[in-house]
Amino acid sequence: MAKYALLSVSDKQGLVEFAAALVRSHGYTLLSTGGTAKLLAEKGLPVTEVGNHTGFPEIMEGRVKTLHPKIHGGLLCRRDKPEHLAQARANQIELIDLVVVNLYPFEATVAKPNVEFEEAIENIDIGGPSMLRSAAKNHVSVTVVCDPADYPSVLTALTAGEGSEALNGLRRRLALKVFQRTASYDAAIASYLAAQADEPDLEALSGLPSTLSLSWKKAQNLRYGENPHQHAALYGTFHNHYEQLQGKELSYNNILDITAATYLIGEFERPTVAILKHTNPCGVASSDTLLEAWDKAYATDRQAPFGGIIIVNATLDADLAKLIAEIFTEVIIAPRFTAEALAIFSKKKNLRLMIAKAGMGADALQEIRSVVGGVLVQDRDRTLGNVREFKVVTQRQPTTDEWSAMLFGWKVGKHVKSNSIVYCRGEQTLGVGAGQMARVDSSRIAVWKAGEAGLDLRGSVVASEALFPFADGLIAAAEAGATCAIQPGGSVRDAEVIAAADARGMAMVFTSSRHFKH
Repeated sequence: MAKYALLSVSDKQGLVEFAAALVRSHGYTLLSTGGTAKLLAEKGLPVTEVGNHTGFPEIMEGRVKTLHPKIHGGLLCRRDKPEHLAQARANQIELIDLVVVNLYPFEATVAKPNVEFEEAIENIDIGGPSMLRSAAKNHVSVTVVCDPADYPSVLTALTAGEGSEALNGLRRRLALKVFQRTASYDAAIASYLAAQADEPDLEALSGLPSTLSLSWKKAQNLRYGENPHQHAALYGTFHNHYEQLQGKELSYNNILDITAATYLIGEFERPTVAILKHTNPCGVASSDTLLEAWDKAYATDRQAPFGGIIIVNATLDADLAKLIAEIFTEVIIAPRFTAEALAIFSKKKNLRLMIAKAGMGADALQEIRSVVGGVLVQDRDRTLGNVREFKVVTQRQPTTDEWSAMLFGWKVGKHVKSNSIVYCRGEQTLGVGAGQMARVDSSRIAVWKAGEAGLDLRGSVVASEALFPFADGLIAAAEAGATCAIQPGGSVRDAEVIAAADARGMAMVFTSSRHFKH
């Protein structure tokens, strides 16, 4: 009895060598379609077109070719059921023992700029997923391959022979891989069609889809997660956005920090330096040059940057590289590095240097976080609120300099874990308090950090990403020397907080927009 292998692929890498081994070493008869059959024939391999095998020609520009009982009966027939085998013989269905299919490149097609909708639709594979699913369902008897990387292991297992643990175990693993691939493929199609829909999803009252399709290919395994005992991997297209020039492999925590740093620096247009630790900004400054901005950002906190992340939004040159190289840093991110800067950093072999390929304003639209039993999805916080609607609520109006400093602090505070307090002067952070259970404690920490850095808070402004629930946080800021505050407002005790500001001659602005960051 002939052993049939059905080959129909878009990615022809390694196919000819694999098919040749199937024929010459394992005695398979090849069935194939279209371009795959043509390639195999050109290489001198005996191959039968699927249309000749089924007795039914390819029609409708190839849309219908493998959707036939002689194909799916050959794949789905249970070899352990006499009635299945009898029906196969009665209908002249030959059993197919091996299937090699990889799908039309839908994901690559829709990733192209300005792809036409019609082209995307024509790259939705129908026959391929059907054959893969049929073969994978019957993987006890059928070897199914959807990834050229698996060709060597398949040939090795076939040598072990039918019924061997090597072949049985491989078939089970390949079947799982098939269903992961078809699920990913369908999710990509659903996501594309949802994005192209003319009509809104009426069930999605929140503005998010009523059904969420998630599909990311594993980009790399990571050494571990947040801690060494946690397994971790990176999925998706992170590496499309960054180019690593040198240094150790990125860790789970590095990737989180890089993401936070990119979102933060995207708020600024003037030359800006931001130093982060555990995703929190610990020093940020803007100036006429990156060198000046570095001096101010680093002055905020000379301890926390140890082992942290540094990001800049302009070309990083040798003068700045010399200063940064004096401290231990995990990652440095820039849109460009000069050759001289790269030479300086090259002496630190483990230092990770990253180029942000698409500029410094990462533009993810949604954020996804896992929770018990599912995921939370939200629009990314991409706004600072409507500055024209910011309201001065105190008797004293802010000065021009105070307005400038407040807006700078408002941008930074949005990226500090709640509860957050940021003290600024001009375009420089002076003290940052992050992640405390009480806002007044964040204020005290920020004041203490400024004191440790030798920075004077007299005449500074204070920014709070959410409302002051009590007057104590504002009073602490006033006692530290702040003359102005910016906060969302909206507390039932707003009147008390405003009165405390007025009593101390402070100016205060309500933004009416909150920026919690949990």
